[in-house]
Amino acid sequence: MEKIKVGITQGDINGIGYEIILKSMADPRITEICTPVIYGSSKVAAYHRKALDFQNISMSNVRSGDEANPKRINIVNCLHDDIRVELGKVTEISGDAALKAIEKAASDLKKNAIQVLVTAPINKKAIQCEKFDFPGHTEYLAQYFGGDPMMLFVKDNFKIGVVTGHIPLKYVPGAITKERIINKINTLNQSLKIDFNIGKPKIAVLGLNPHASDNGLLGVEENEIILPALEYVCNNNDIMALGPYPADGIFSCKNYKHFDAILAMYHDQGLIPFKSLECKSGVNFTAGLPIIRTSPDHGTAFEIVGQNVANHESFLAAIYLAVDIYNNRKEFKELTSNPLQRVDLSTMGNDGE
Repeated sequence: MEKIKVGITQGDINGIGYEIILKSMADPRITEICTPVIYGSSKVAAYHRKALDFQNISMSNVRSGDEANPKRINIVNCLHDDIRVELGKVTEISGDAALKAIEKAASDLKKNAIQVLVTAPINKKAIQCEKFDFPGHTEYLAQYFGGDPMMLFVKDNFKIGVVTGHIPLKYVPGAITKERIINKINTLNQSLKIDFNIGKPKIAVLGLNPHASDNGLLGVEENEIILPALEYVCNNNDIMALGPYPADGIFSCKNYKHFDAILAMYHDQGLIPFKSLECKSGVNFTAGLPIIRTSPDHGTAFEIVGQNVANHESFLAAIYLAVDIYNNRKEFKELTSNPLQRVDLSTMGNDGE
């Protein structure tokens, strides 16, 4: 199997980014399945290695992903050596450092110097500036690479996508439109097929209101917007999308296990049950983009930085998932570009031999 280059951005240098990166790099399987290329700073990495007593992890300095040593952990220096680390603090310096790593990694990804991208957590307040006026990585990468992105949270066979992402809750009802739901169902269905090798996905779509409105008693969105969207994709796009289901019932009774994915209407409706059930190793995958990007499903965790207690399982799972999706996309492309030739059975014997 091809050993691909995995670009890893450092995230916020004042958070747990380097801790979860270093702990993941300590896993002996990493350099067997991929070539890691960290975008950040060897000086900052050394600072965190010393603070966490990870002195046995060495890195090769390279100028870009093109130069990465397939047998080593590589690091691309994106920052000046005078960079200042202030653990647990929101600073303009840390935000700028996070952005520089993202910019360089995105550039290398576009040039195919790396094949996939795994992003460590950023602080969304620290990174805000003229060049990064986005709610998060998802929106930035969508503008950079194009596409209709959707946050898809993954833990083995448990997958939850969201119709609306990083927007205030008061704007959610207005953002729930028939067209938007149709687009997200199409994106989710395509991702399940191409990225996860699911032949005929079965998707559960949640309602917006409590009890999915109880047939219109608690709201009109289910009958006037969500149901027409489901009927459209089922009748016109041959997609198996069912619902709308009450969010509390589908998770409390574990009915979600009967579906390949769940489509939630808004961020917390999907993320609260996902993070409650996935046991700290879930992954955020940005579906709907031409590139592959994953990340852990947690933030910078300033409150525990420097204590060597951060759990790296989600980050390690993000690396593995990025590699798996790359291989799945490659396999799908090969199958669709080289379909099996039709066999003329009339030239064969009765037993087909």
